[in-house]
Amino acid sequence: MQEMTDLIKIFFDPMNKEVEVKRGTMLLDAIREAGIRIESICGGKGECGKCRVILVKGEVSRLSTKCENFLSPQEISEGHRLACQIRVLNDSEFIIPVESLVVNPKILTSTEMGIERLDPASKKYLVTLLPPTRHDEPHAIKLKGYSGPMPKVSDDIYNSLLSMDPEQLITATLSRTNTPPEVINIESGDRTSSNYGLAIDVGTTTIVALLSDLTSGQVLGEASTLNKQITYGETLLARIAFSRKAHGGLQKLQQAVAQSINDLLNRLTSNAGIKNDEITSISAGGNTVMNHLLAGIDVDYLWFVDANDKVSRGPIIKKAKDIGLHTNPEANVYCLPNVSRFLGGDATGDVIASEMYNSDEISLLVDMGTNGEIILGNKNWLVSCSVASGPAFEGAGVRFGMRGMQGGIEHVKINPESFEAEYTVIGNTLPKGICGSGIIDAAAEMFSVGILDFGGKIVEGRTPLVRKGRDGLEYVMVPAEKTAISRDIVITQRDMDYIMDSKGATCGGIMVLMRKFKLSIYDVKNFYLAGAFGAYTDLKNATKLGIFPEFPNAKTRPIGNGSLSGAYVTLLSMTKRDEANAIARNMLYVDLLVDVMFAETYSEAIYIPGPKELFPSYA
Repeated sequence: MQEMTDLIKIFFDPMNKEVEVKRGTMLLDAIREAGIRIESICGGKGECGKCRVILVKGEVSRLSTKCENFLSPQEISEGHRLACQIRVLNDSEFIIPVESLVVNPKILTSTEMGIERLDPASKKYLVTLLPPTRHDEPHAIKLKGYSGPMPKVSDDIYNSLLSMDPEQLITATLSRTNTPPEVINIESGDRTSSNYGLAIDVGTTTIVALLSDLTSGQVLGEASTLNKQITYGETLLARIAFSRKAHGGLQKLQQAVAQSINDLLNRLTSNAGIKNDEITSISAGGNTVMNHLLAGIDVDYLWFVDANDKVSRGPIIKKAKDIGLHTNPEANVYCLPNVSRFLGGDATGDVIASEMYNSDEISLLVDMGTNGEIILGNKNWLVSCSVASGPAFEGAGVRFGMRGMQGGIEHVKINPESFEAEYTVIGNTLPKGICGSGIIDAAAEMFSVGILDFGGKIVEGRTPLVRKGRDGLEYVMVPAEKTAISRDIVITQRDMDYIMDSKGATCGGIMVLMRKFKLSIYDVKNFYLAGAFGAYTDLKNATKLGIFPEFPNAKTRPIGNGSLSGAYVTLLSMTKRDEANAIARNMLYVDLLVDVMFAETYSEAIYIPGPKELFPSYA
């Protein structure tokens, strides 16, 4: 039995929380144990510098000197530490600064998809029990109004049916998610009008859920939250690493996402005045890693670069009871099918939402989420790739970068005479960092006013707001006295190098697909932008920076949360499920990690804005 002297208490300000842990526990683990949501993009490897804390009292030991990459000597002397790089040795007190906390996310929830014919995977029918023609035969079950393959009925449900009063109405729930169809529930009375489904966007950072009436298709409510897996790492690779190395890592990640969904589920059903077990069908859109983690499937093989051919392109289907969702336990969970290691069911949902697969015109679709997903084609062919560019445009890898939440600078203009930045902040509060749309605006504006050259290098001498810092030259966007963190918010040369790398990867990936099919910017007729990036980013600045080429003949079409839209329509339509399955099965995937053309296009796209054939207006 553990001695009490081995336990220590840690107090956290300003949230006024205390947790008791074993002596020598890594502080980041203690913060997780306390239920405090703290930034940890790298998953605790000391590589992002986001889990900053301030030691008020107590004794700690260092795991490494990595904190020196992110904290100045003065900050270290004042007690600043990285939570993932210290172990706590006795009763202690820490302040968690506002910029380290994950609060008030700005989450895109809207979905505007519709379907021509309501045909959900789950339906309810009145049941008639037909007497057997011979004494040694079972009763036959007839579902009023149903015509289709003979459904499967478990012994438990069959016995429950026989025990019911045959003089009373009985309702059966039929699920057609699997083949053959199966009766998943039996109820007394006519319950045919009480059938509900859940559509979910299982994002790496955020989860959005939509409750729908399966008898009418009506949306009864939407809700969103942060994915509780964030505390184990914000990137996909960080979560794969946690799953591989931590004891019970896969189970912890699976339980975290299930708990996140259940929190939304309870909120939605409470608001709608229905019971959880009336939800009989679930459709989910997520990237390949999220689909695996939701279903509790081992993600170890996704760590390796040769995993693309091993990824199944069929939908993952699980019972709600097997993954811990608080719906009807026999409800089937349909996960939109994956295409490759980093192109998953969320991208399949984007294609469904855009309807580019039904058009004669050539379309380009880009979803800049945790990864950048790029899809080109029309109804005859679809080709895709993924690029590791999304995190930069979500605030990761940038010193003062942050996700789109309260306190994040979301739009920027720089005065060409004074070089001072004007900006808007989410929540109309003092800024504590810069979110993705603000980073793109800032870089494009710095280029426009001449304090950033075409190679992405900060130019010295034009304004005192450009100065030397520990990461090279830096531009002071907001002075300390105007921030919520009492430190200057700056864009550093190191930040710009990362942004340029990400923008070059995105534009280079688009160029690879276009060149392989011998297409020019004039051939693209529709440009679809999915997700929060498409909803909140200034497209002119994104093009000025060279993230996307110009498409003179294309209509730009933001499609919102395509993953949620895809989940919604595949919840309500078996036809849409068949189409989603066909899209994933037939889409060509180009692996840029091994494609020789990508090195060439990346080199051409690393300048602002990029190759002149892609940017004729800037040539």
